Amino acid sequence: MNKIHVDDKVMVIAGKDKGKIGKILKINRKKDVVLIEQVNMVSRHTKPNPYANQPGGIVEKEAPLHISNIQVVCPACTKATRVGVRETEDGQNVRFCKKCNEIID
Repeated sequence: MNKIHVDDKVMVIAGKDKGKIGKILKINRKKDVVLIEQVNMVSRHTKPNPYANQPGGIVEKEAPLHISNIQVVCPACTKATRVGVRETEDGQNVRFCKKCNEIID
């Protein structure tokens, strides 16, 4: 079972955006990177493309961050925490917060 999922609330723990909190938009498991909403913003200079109806100019967008630089924010204790996996009585795997032992979704 994967310890992070799309739409998880995460905190950046290293890099220029350390301490920022955002929602995961996309996960690339082959490269171990994630896109987080409004975190690690970069400027891209784009040429106009009349076929796709795109104007040219400077565009701000999210750049990928490595998975090792983020931690899941627990909804119960609202702290950045490590995530564990345990099996429930009915045999289903669930994620839990290592700080407060509450089940994450």
